[in-house]
Order: sequence, then C-alpha cells, then structure tokens
Amino acid sequence: MSFVTGLKCRECGQIYPKQPLAGCEQCFAPLEVEYDYEGISRVLSHDTIASRPKNLWRFRELLPLDTDPVVGLATGSTPLVRAHRLGRALGLNELYLKNDSVNTPTLSFKDRVTAVAINKALEFKLHAVGCASTGNLANSVAANAAAAGLPAYVLIPDNLEQNKITATSVYGARVIAVKGNYDEVNRLCTELSERYPWGFVNVNLRPFYGEGSKTFGYEIAEQLGWRAPTAVVVPMAGGSLITKIHKGFKELERLGLLKNEVRTSLFGAQAAGCNPIAAAVKRGSSDIQPVKPSTIAKSLAIGNPADGYHAAGLIAGSGGWAEDVTDEEILAGITLLAKTEGVFTETAGGVTVSVTRKLVQQGRIKPDDLTVIAITGNGLKTTEALKVEQPISIEPKVAQFEAAVSGLAARA
Repeated sequence: MSFVTGLKCRECGQIYPKQPLAGCEQCFAPLEVEYDYEGISRVLSHDTIASRPKNLWRFRELLPLDTDPVVGLATGSTPLVRAHRLGRALGLNELYLKNDSVNTPTLSFKDRVTAVAINKALEFKLHAVGCASTGNLANSVAANAAAAGLPAYVLIPDNLEQNKITATSVYGARVIAVKGNYDEVNRLCTELSERYPWGFVNVNLRPFYGEGSKTFGYEIAEQLGWRAPTAVVVPMAGGSLITKIHKGFKELERLGLLKNEVRTSLFGAQAAGCNPIAAAVKRGSSDIQPVKPSTIAKSLAIGNPADGYHAAGLIAGSGGWAEDVTDEEILAGITLLAKTEGVFTETAGGVTVSVTRKLVQQGRIKPDDLTVIAITGNGLKTTEALKVEQPISIEPKVAQFEAAVSGLAARA
C-alpha cells in the first residue's frame, strides 16, 4: 500500500500527481514527495520495522513506491560504527561512522537512491534509465538497471576516474563521456529527458530518487536506539543528502518514533576546489554562486548544486555550519580514517573526516556531542588519488626480512 499523496513544489506549493517531473512547471523549483503521515502512523512502529528484513525497505511506508520493490533488496542497513580511535584523534568522545562504503550493490550511498528510482522507472513503464554522474551514481544506476532488465545510458564528465568507468561499463550500461564538467553533463541529460521516454534518475525521477537518501537518516536514528544525534557531518555535492537526512529525522519525530526531539546540527563538508554551498553558508546566505570544479574529490564536483539553496538554509537553521578542505587535507582524512578505524573511504570521505577535524578545532562541534560522520563511498573507487609507499623487495631470507623490518621501525 502506498501512502504517497502526490508531489509538491518546495517553493510555491503547487501540487502535482505522481509522475516523472524534473521540477515545478510554475517556478522551476524542486518537487518533494508528499505522504499521508496520519495513515503511516497507524501502521508503522518500532516492532514492525524490527520484524522486517535488514534493508532500506523496512521503512517502505515512507518511500514512494506503489508496488513491491524489484531491485535493492539487499541495499541499506549498513553499519553504524563507534569510532573510538578516530574520535580520540579528532577530540570527540562519542563519534560514530555511518558506513555506506559497504553498501550493496556498488559500495556507496547512491545505491539507496537508485533502488527507489529504478523501481519507479519500472512502475512508470519507462523504456530505459539514465543519469548524469561523477561516478558513484553511474555505478549504481548501471547495476540496478541490469538487475531490473532495463537499458541504461550513463553520461559522465570525460575526466572521470578509470575505476569508476570500469565499474559502470561492466554491467552493460552505455557510457558516454561528455567534454565538460558535471553541470554541462546534467544540462544535456535534462534535454534528453524531454526527447526520450526514459527515466533520468536525477532529472525527471529526481523527486522519487532523493527519497532513498532519507533511509540513511532513518538507520542512524534506529541504530542509536531511536535517537537523533547532536551533530551529523555530511559531504555535499548536489546538496540533497544532507537535506534528506534532516527530512528523515523530522519524519520519525512526526510519527512519534524518536525518543528525543530533533535538535541535530547539520554540518556540510565540501572540497575547497568545489565549495559553492559552503561558501554560501560562510557568507550568511542561501544564494548559490556557481563555481568551476577543480578538486580530486570528483564525486563532489558539482559547481551548481540543484539542492544548494535548500541545503544552505537548513544548515544555518539547524545551528550547524559548512566547511571545505584542500586536496592535501582530503588525502590526510582518507589515511587518518584508514589508520585509526580500518575503513578505506573514497575522496568524499576524506573531505568529511578533515572537515570534522576543522569543525572541532573551531569549537563548532563540542567534545561530548554525539556526532555521526557520513562515509558515503568506498576507497577502492578512487585509488588513483592516493600516493602510497611501495613495498620493499627482498629475497626469501630471514636476515633480509629482519633488516627490512628494522629499517621500517627506525623510520616509524
């Protein structure tokens, strides 16, 4: 049973039926899925959720499907890890990692949003699916489209990491590299969505697609014993994830499923080479000034973020902040997380870890704040960005091993 009542413009309030739409036809603002929360409250409880399989569909009343899902049956329910050693390094006493670097099928949080979008494409009987992507979304659309039996057309900037191209092409998707940055790729997808009967997940399926990100927030609350954290630090590209985590917390509160009031401070993390949302927050504004991306964090390299205005406003309204870090700090964040917690994240995770360090140093996150860091992708996706020490080569002799180990110990 679906509890979706329709789509509603975030700005002007115009109501639309459930259909593939890129945005409001009156003011061009984003659309939000509207639900019958009173109806949901009568059927959704802690016990109901706990009785269901460990995937994102355990929250299915709060997701916009009209039928049972076909794909994404193993997606979600990723670990929330208490990060003692990283917490000590950053100066935090109660730090957790929400680790979507082990999400299925493609090792990023994008598996949540594409699971919803591809299922909606099937419901709408669309002929194919596609997307504009900086990598993780491309992987996930290709994988879930293959599982659904739908053709996939994936458009990417032509400077994307080879690992991400391989991890998209292997599923049989048609990959097209566009000479330009993400924003130019996205504009092309918008034009194509008007020309072909296809579902572009981050264009005409975007209202439904974004709802998958709410499950990141639902799971954090559930794994904390149905509590909202004091602070959450989230990497920002288009800005949707941080807004949907907040929406997820507020929906649980509205349904009486939280043990505390939502007073979570939202902290956004960006790369210095692509920081339009962070820059707006620092100016005390919600107005986004587009930038030309130049950063190793290609998964965050969106210079004109679709949800930037909304994200900046929510961050400020929550009492949070946004920060950015250099490429060098991004790499330092990746290695710090790996060496303290044994978690290998991609460049977006390095952004989040190093931004968290800055926020603690600035006193914006307090040592005793219950803090959750969003780790959204796996490090195997961006190995090209790292420079690691090459192994020492020895003969198979004990003396050579001991000499090598002694040399390493002296350098440690």
